[in-house]
Amino acid sequence: MTIVENLIELQDVDGRIRELEIELKDLPRRKALETARLKGVTADLAAAKAGQEYVTQRVKSFEADAQALKDKIRDLKTAQSGLKSNKEYQQYAVQIDLVSHDLETTENNQLAAMDDVPSVEKRILEAQAKFDAEKGGVDAFCAEIDARIADVEKELAQCRAERAEKAKLVDDPQFMLYYERLRTKRWPVVVQLTHDGVCDGCHLVQPPSVAQLVAANAKNGVEGKPQRIVACTMCGRILYDI
Repeated sequence: MTIVENLIELQDVDGRIRELEIELKDLPRRKALETARLKGVTADLAAAKAGQEYVTQRVKSFEADAQALKDKIRDLKTAQSGLKSNKEYQQYAVQIDLVSHDLETTENNQLAAMDDVPSVEKRILEAQAKFDAEKGGVDAFCAEIDARIADVEKELAQCRAERAEKAKLVDDPQFMLYYERLRTKRWPVVVQLTHDGVCDGCHLVQPPSVAQLVAANAKNGVEGKPQRIVACTMCGRILYDI
């Protein structure tokens, strides 16, 4: 194989490496975007649970207040039963009525708070179901991404090893140096000169002298003679002809 052909084979491997590196950078971004979908449903579920906690605490608070009022009524009635003065008895009766009124109000508030329990429980069930459905899809997608990352890393390692072998075949230091310098700025580096004399990289028509040098290079390759670097006059890419 000619030096240019070896360079083209190296470029083919480098092209695949570029594709894999781009994909490897993009995969975590895609995973992050997919994971971000859970933020909304997670927030809804958290809000539903917070709502349930608020309602539960209200019910418990009213329940505790009601029990405290019941205990107070019991204590008042106990104390009232030992009184001998009718006046004192009536005073305790008034206190018992007032506390009983407070108890009635508290129990009504407790019942009203308990009426909110079914709605908040329904909201949690709906939010949980939506979260589970979304998370299942996201987890499956992320698992696919992780598997693809592993595959890409494996193939990338193989391609880099193959590149090292291909680079050894480009045994002209001048060609290799030129290629390595240009591949970070122009891609692809080695392009064909079309039959119309156009660079297949930047699409600029080349002077006849360049076309003649490319043709001579191709002939030298067939005859096993040394080849030289023939570059596009605009973009500097290495030109070749079959």
